[in-house]
Amino acid sequence: MTFTEEIRKSADIIWQESKDHPFILELKAGTLPPEVFRFYLIQDRYYLEQFSKIHLKAAELAIDKEVRSCFLDGVKSLEAAEISVRKTFFKELNVSNEEISQTPIAPAAYHYTSHMYREVESKNIARIAAALLPCYWLYQEIGEELIANGSPDPLYQRWIETYDRESYQTAVRRQIQLTDQLADQVSLDEQLLMKQAFIISSYEELNFWEMAYTKQKWGLKR
Repeated sequence: MTFTEEIRKSADIIWQESKDHPFILELKAGTLPPEVFRFYLIQDRYYLEQFSKIHLKAAELAIDKEVRSCFLDGVKSLEAAEISVRKTFFKELNVSNEEISQTPIAPAAYHYTSHMYREVESKNIARIAAALLPCYWLYQEIGEELIANGSPDPLYQRWIETYDRESYQTAVRRQIQLTDQLADQVSLDEQLLMKQAFIISSYEELNFWEMAYTKQKWGLKR
């Protein structure tokens, strides 16, 4: 069993909760409220901007040219696929720059990116790669499961198809291979920290769905 197969297995229950989350099930059924999807896209825009910056920081830390290239390829994939798709959705949904700027970063989105920046502070590219991997891999698995039946809502169907494209599949395979490669180069203690980063990111992915579904805001619960 490879390192990534091992950590993927350890996160199986968490990932299944993501796949069974009402956000995903209602998106599949076409019943997800448009305002919830709108909120998700705005928060995801912030997340993807940070996700891209973290790739760049990892590339700066990488000594090996091929490893550096993998992180930079991740940035290119984001710019060519996910971010451009989000811009198209924003146009269709009439999401203005003003609305984006006036929508506060939700707690879960802030917490997820803060977790990854913490791994960047370690200056350990193996841990950074492990922290980044769930975003790639979980979306691929969700996309594969959803594409089988699709969604009756055309907009949601296009979102699903984003994660079934060959270019995205290639990006996921690249990140898995990179994480395995880096895991082979570190100690067992460092592998445990990689696993921890991966598990935390998996929880953060689950929290992201909940954040979008509830349109999470900052504030005290009374």
